[in-house]
Amino acid sequence: MACSATSASLLSINPRSFFSPKLPSSPSTLSFPTSPNALPKSLTSISINRPSHSRRSFVARASSELPLVGNAAPDFEAEAVFDQEFIKVKLSEYIGKKYVILFFYPLDFTFVCPTEITAFSDRHAEFEELNTEILGVSVDSVFSHLAWVQTDRKSGGLGDLKYPLISDVTKSISKSYGVLIPDQGIALRGLFIIDKEGVIQHSTINNLGIGRSVDETKRTLQALQYVQENPDEVCPAGWKPGEKSMKPDPKLSKEYFAAV
Repeated sequence: MACSATSASLLSINPRSFFSPKLPSSPSTLSFPTSPNALPKSLTSISINRPSHSRRSFVARASSELPLVGNAAPDFEAEAVFDQEFIKVKLSEYIGKKYVILFFYPLDFTFVCPTEITAFSDRHAEFEELNTEILGVSVDSVFSHLAWVQTDRKSGGLGDLKYPLISDVTKSISKSYGVLIPDQGIALRGLFIIDKEGVIQHSTINNLGIGRSVDETKRTLQALQYVQENPDEVCPAGWKPGEKSMKPDPKLSKEYFAAV
């Protein structure tokens, strides 16, 4: 079974290091980056023609600087494993066609990672109904990805997945999305929702020991799609499809507050 050397070194680490508030600084442990230089200094912005409305738009159009939300998602082309085969994935091929859930995880053959990866796979059909593709990324090789897919879930493997696992062995994708831990060479648990125009509309970044919620990812995606389809409305906290939305207007917003 072929695995990356980084994966092998991680397996020798005390699992508690994933959950320690202050991680040791020795080369065999994991630590959170402290330097702002770990983040990309600029990204290419994208212009989108949206319908004009009498009320103020609540859609942010970010500049070419950070944050990533509101900017064009950095494009990439990379090898991936899907259906136990090696394929090529290019992010820009989804533009104009689908929304994308792009999520990063630290390493294959670890602990929290398979729970997230399989959870998204088990509910892939729900995201398909929302015209959305899911893409997983780590710094492992496609050979490590393949070995993990071919490992049974009861043994800590993934089994067959419904979406591609992308190999970022050069670490260029992780770096461009600002999730790379430079001195460890692995990615934090970053998740990005990219709309059909290729713009990042949502991002979350968890530290290594904190898993993500498929439910909240789906809810956020549904809220995004709703406000894009109804650009003169916004979604309040915890909004779910079928619930009352809000008008971003000092007077009209009172209709929402009066009803809750």
